[in-house]
Amino acid sequence: MRGPFQNEPGLDFTVEENRYAMLAQLEETETHLGQQYPIVIGGERITTDSVIVSRNPGDLNQVVGEVSKGNFELVNRAIETAAEAFKSWRRMSAEGRASIAFKMAALLRRNRLELASWMVFELDKAWDEADGEIAEAIDMMEWNGRQALKLDQPVEELAALPDEANTFHYLPLGVGAIIPPWNFPCAIFTNMTLAPVIAGNTVVVKPASNTPVIGYKLIELMEEAGVPPGVVNFLPGGGEEIGDALVDHPLTRFVAFTGSKAVGIRIYERAAKVQPGQKWLKRVTAEMGGKDAIIVDKDANVPDAIEGIVISAFGFQGQKCSACSRAIIHADVYDEVVEGVVNLTEEIVTYGPARNGDTTVGAVVDEKQYNSIREYIEIGKSEGQLLYQAADINHNGYYVPPTIFAVEADARVATEEIFGPVLAMVKAPDFDTALEIVNASEYGLTGSVYSNNREILERARYDFEVGNLYFNRKCTGAMMGIHPFGGLKLSGTNTKSGGPDYLQNFMETKAVGEKL
Repeated sequence: MRGPFQNEPGLDFTVEENRYAMLAQLEETETHLGQQYPIVIGGERITTDSVIVSRNPGDLNQVVGEVSKGNFELVNRAIETAAEAFKSWRRMSAEGRASIAFKMAALLRRNRLELASWMVFELDKAWDEADGEIAEAIDMMEWNGRQALKLDQPVEELAALPDEANTFHYLPLGVGAIIPPWNFPCAIFTNMTLAPVIAGNTVVVKPASNTPVIGYKLIELMEEAGVPPGVVNFLPGGGEEIGDALVDHPLTRFVAFTGSKAVGIRIYERAAKVQPGQKWLKRVTAEMGGKDAIIVDKDANVPDAIEGIVISAFGFQGQKCSACSRAIIHADVYDEVVEGVVNLTEEIVTYGPARNGDTTVGAVVDEKQYNSIREYIEIGKSEGQLLYQAADINHNGYYVPPTIFAVEADARVATEEIFGPVLAMVKAPDFDTALEIVNASEYGLTGSVYSNNREILERARYDFEVGNLYFNRKCTGAMMGIHPFGGLKLSGTNTKSGGPDYLQNFMETKAVGEKL
């Protein structure tokens, strides 16, 4: 019997013991950089001539690892292996499946610093962000294990007939194609891969090409947690070759994706086509982009709003789908908020390699993202006023300085997803206009409202078009079991990880009536 769910606390790296432990782990992990990692299908390790070379984006001379790259033939093999494994895994008891989740949570705790250190190297992720991601992965396993046990209980809401015995069952779907993102390569990778497995499915996971080494490390832990061969298969590769083939395969029953809007739409379209030999309509769960906004009303606690904006905008280089990319500020407090955001950014945002442990903004993920963000910064300079930009640093990596603009609501930097440390500040004459500005976006992931006016907050509760809305706090940092996470509009399919019905995305239902 498990106790009630509790969120895993993060480590405090201002505590000397924790800081020294992390430094020691980074030194240990560094001795393992540059190794080669295989594909895993049915428990078998497979190497190919073609590899993905993973480099530290904060130090391009540092090869984190080389991971074998899959091909179309291996897609078929992985899907067929998962389909065969499903025949037995689907009959595993809920207790057995939940035990995998709880064992995985224990292994994540045990390997906490090691996994965090790999994210520092492979993603230039700040220590606290990396550790927070491990804590979130632990939460995901503890939460989903408990939910699997709940779904195995009889459904009490059904009516009854005097001469019939009636039952209602949640059943797994089948083989899933799992396509996780690079920005949360531990938490989201673990959740997207194992949540369907905990629900009774088998999967083929294609890790993000920027973070395949962390993906392999997690596959090893899943095996240690007791996942049988073939239930989770690991197949790195490119999106157009591996990703499309996984989505299109007639034995694929569902697709779970987190990433960009463009790729999510492509997957949704491809999955809708019924392939020869396919016996079902594929189900797609998609978490896509965001252009998240914080509204600051005239009655807001301004210092709190300033802190929430800065932390939400620049944590992990703004590479969160929930990051504050724009602040919409009431004209009465606009000047005060702008001045405060600039001053606090200068004061608390540190810019440089994540390895040193004092950084809040490290390198962005790769050259493509680096060039895109730099281009948006030049666009912002032509659209509005540059309020702040950190000095460039001389490091061999993809470093983009934290940047703040004052622009009009329709500026590109205020409407298009940038996914980097760039913040747009927009003045609004009143709350009605601020709400119109945020709702004009095609995205609807997260948002915040800072106000002490209850009428304003209650209007936002129903009219602010996002899947996760916060009052008088930052728009990042959703917690499992507290803030079920998933967007509206073109931010995704609103699947709500951490909610009471998340596992049901990977299950179908059957009603059985027996005449007595």
